[in-house]
Amino acid sequence: MTLAGIDYGSKLAGTTVFCFNRDNRLFLKQSEKKRDADAFVRTCLSSEGPGLIGIDAPLSLPLAYKEQGSDYFYRACDRELSAMSPMFLGGLTARAMKLSAEIRSQGIQCIEVYPKAMLRELHPQQEWYKKDLASAMQFCGEVLPLKVEGSLKNWHQFDAVLAWLSTWRFAQGTSQTFGHADEGQIVV
Repeated sequence: MTLAGIDYGSKLAGTTVFCFNRDNRLFLKQSEKKRDADAFVRTCLSSEGPGLIGIDAPLSLPLAYKEQGSDYFYRACDRELSAMSPMFLGGLTARAMKLSAEIRSQGIQCIEVYPKAMLRELHPQQEWYKKDLASAMQFCGEVLPLKVEGSLKNWHQFDAVLAWLSTWRFAQGTSQTFGHADEGQIVV
């Protein structure tokens, strides 16, 4: 089955990256600056046909918005992983929730992932993260079940690879899940 990991970025920034497996390799596609990232993701979904997708973006809101609980800023999974508040991310959260609803309506399973938490678990000493892409490539060669085609060009691509890895672990039944099903969960 084809899996996809998405590092989801601002709509027109050119920072959204789609990582997917094909022919026992990992491939990366990146959105273009000043082009609609959501349309880019829809095109990738159509051309690559993944059966399971992990998105690095909040896919739900805190329970307080359903008049349950009192935390209007963080979900339990955000607190457990020291993730950013879905409310701080605002429009990105809304876009990601809309996109995941579209994906699910097509019968494709969609999960929320957090690449930084995946990296913390696999490599607690992250002194090279966001500083040295060569070390990131070495890390990929050591921990990924598939080889990345080509080389990483930026940290958004590395985060998409980590999103794919979380998705793969979920498919293998070896992932960890944080948070509560009724509020939202992050898969690592």
